[in-house]
Amino acid sequence: MLTLANLLVKISLLCLACLANASGGAGETPLAPVRAQTATGPLRVGPANTRYFTDGTGRAIYLTGSHTWSNFLDRGTLHPPEVPFDYSAYMNWMVSHNFNFMRLWTAELPDSDNTHDPDENVVALPWKWLRTGPGYANDGGLKFDLTKLDQNYYDRMRSRIITAGKNGVYVSVMLFNGYEWQFEANPKDGNPFRDSNNINGASCPGPCPADTSQMSDEVWNIEQAYIRKVVDTVNDLDNVLYEVSNEIGSPYSDLWQYQVIRFVKQYEAGKPKQHPVGMTFQYEGGSDLTLYKSPADWISPAGKLPPSDGTKVIINDTDHSYYYIGLKHDGLPAQRAWVWENFTSGNNVAFMDPYLVLWPDRNAPEGTTADPYIGARPDKYWDVLRNAMGSALTYANRMNLVAMTPQSSLSSTHYCLANPGVEYLVYQPQSGAFMLTLVPGNYQYEWLKPATNSIASSGTLPVSDSHHSFSPAFSGDAVLYLHVVTSRERNP
Repeated sequence: MLTLANLLVKISLLCLACLANASGGAGETPLAPVRAQTATGPLRVGPANTRYFTDGTGRAIYLTGSHTWSNFLDRGTLHPPEVPFDYSAYMNWMVSHNFNFMRLWTAELPDSDNTHDPDENVVALPWKWLRTGPGYANDGGLKFDLTKLDQNYYDRMRSRIITAGKNGVYVSVMLFNGYEWQFEANPKDGNPFRDSNNINGASCPGPCPADTSQMSDEVWNIEQAYIRKVVDTVNDLDNVLYEVSNEIGSPYSDLWQYQVIRFVKQYEAGKPKQHPVGMTFQYEGGSDLTLYKSPADWISPAGKLPPSDGTKVIINDTDHSYYYIGLKHDGLPAQRAWVWENFTSGNNVAFMDPYLVLWPDRNAPEGTTADPYIGARPDKYWDVLRNAMGSALTYANRMNLVAMTPQSSLSSTHYCLANPGVEYLVYQPQSGAFMLTLVPGNYQYEWLKPATNSIASSGTLPVSDSHHSFSPAFSGDAVLYLHVVTSRERNP
């Protein structure tokens, strides 16, 4: 029986053969990207392999991609922001890098003042709630009416998720951005939860909207109404995930985040579709253990290479686990290795991409716009990491990933995904040979040179000894993909 996974493998190999013929069969050939079909149902934790989501078809869906702060709300340093985010161009760019996942960023403060992040300073309309007045908030805009939701916010959310879905991209809807409550409050922030900034008299000291010890029933009712509106807006869409909040601290937010997760699940239980709910690392004071103990379906821990035992689906996001200072300090080979090491360890991966934001020492986009801190084209420095994610997704889509589990003991490199006797994907982070324990048989092999995202060689290999040595014919890191040769492939 020709499974979807085997069909994808055969299509990819045919594509590679065509490329080889086009180049005369000599030298390296570019890795042909393989994109999976668009979502055919809401994601759920795969019953056969709980490290990954499935859409109900039985196949495992690997998630990887870039996300950037302005992909939902226009941001900048000018008052008001004068450079609308080009979402269509962003989608085209995502597809060109073979990405299928992003976080859809929200904001809590209209004016974060002069933060270290220039793309968080000023946020344009629409907001979750209408700014009706009477009177003005401390940022100069009309006061909020927290009983009235701004339909424009939810229309934009739905439209952007639909567009993402048509491009094969899954979207994590960020419900709150508690990092701002914790670190970016200031005398002109426009914070809707200050009684001087709304007409409802609702108020929270400090990061109260995420602190159940200080939160009034009135504030929790406001949050519940907002969450229900989000769910009502996107429940019928298949390419949706939720996350409670971006990086809000611990331990004060622990109970609140658990409460939000349970509320989303309870409310969606009465809806036609149910979607995964995630919890991301709590900065500061957080512990990965809090995430693993949570009722969340997926988590983004702080560890660079968190253990993937199937307790939770892990989306390892550089935003929490590998900040740009570490990425730049360690260099391009380490950035690429981070992707492959996580992939072969059973983790999905995501990149907090500065994209068009000019951020000294972090990101230098090409070209200029009306905002001096927003460029016209992404900084190519980060393409090494981006390309590695796209290549990892190609292999995930070619393999029968649902049957693949981390098998570090099979390879001397310790980075191995395997369905023993059927498929193996091994990462060698260093130059040179390595040992791999195989079930004897005839295998189709393929060497990927990650530094160039190209196939260095491929062919068939009879294996009679379970302990086999492999040595790439090139220096630097390497990926070896093996799958057993079927009778159909032996006798086409």
